[in-house]
Amino acid sequence: MRTRVVSALTAGGALLTLSGCGAADMTKQASPYANVGGAKTVTLSVQSWVGAQADVAVPEYLLTHELGYRVDKVQIDEVPAWDALSQGRVDAIMEDWGHPDQEKLYIKDKKTITPGGDLGVTGHIGWFVPTYFAKKHPDVTDWKNLNKYADQFRTAESGGQGQLMDGSPSFLTNDKALVKNLGLDYQVVFAGSEAAQITQIKQFAKQRKPFLTYWYKPQWLFEKVPMTEVKLPKYKTGCDADPKKIKCEYPHTPLQKYLNADFAKHGGKAARFLKNFKWTEADQSEVALDIADKKMSPQDAAKKWVERHKAKWQSWIPK
Repeated sequence: MRTRVVSALTAGGALLTLSGCGAADMTKQASPYANVGGAKTVTLSVQSWVGAQADVAVPEYLLTHELGYRVDKVQIDEVPAWDALSQGRVDAIMEDWGHPDQEKLYIKDKKTITPGGDLGVTGHIGWFVPTYFAKKHPDVTDWKNLNKYADQFRTAESGGQGQLMDGSPSFLTNDKALVKNLGLDYQVVFAGSEAAQITQIKQFAKQRKPFLTYWYKPQWLFEKVPMTEVKLPKYKTGCDADPKKIKCEYPHTPLQKYLNADFAKHGGKAARFLKNFKWTEADQSEVALDIADKKMSPQDAAKKWVERHKAKWQSWIPK
């Protein structure tokens, strides 16, 4: 779920190294920099949305310039990232939106992964319409009235139904089950990536057209295209336990970091630093906006943030 601005995800959850010369297939080998004896290297999993990119860019900059580490980055889908972390192919995941099955398998049962603490940001997925449409049709913000507007949300891709636009099929989504179980006259249409979804949202907004989209907070696009959330049935603990029977909204999720268990024990200052790293939604959005909207490189965006927030990041550096 969330904001994809880096290169397209490799098929089947393959890992793709983002540092060094060229790209290497990481499906059958460990990162060349992970767990190298005596080497001051750290390998971080990079999810494909821009918020997660920001979560890696700032630690990478500080690990490199303040602690003297080489940082390798590996791009991988959300669930396969847990496998890679368990196997030591990456050392840390810096933003996770909640995967109970993986947590049970790798943290409780296998004990190959350990929690790295709160990221400091609370994530929330939901359905959104443009605020300019919600102001004209206030009742559209109640899911019970969505069928009333299905014709206005129809596109060539959705056929005779309204379109609910999602990003990548790899994102955490309950939308197909929600549409079916709530009896909605809508078709889930995947844009293919966050970048493609952002492009479509901007095009709709430029033309002042109505649209219904899966989206998430925190996300910098809200500053460019104001959107209003559609209220789905209230979330209650356990209401999403059976993916096929879901009829409730997405929860508000305190985003988490996770470390490879061996790295957490033996990773020295790098492991302690990553555990200490904790910032706010405003911090993340500041860096993400520079990357996605102002087209700065993650490294330059991180440097800009670090130079402006010295008092904050100094507390993360192990003594």
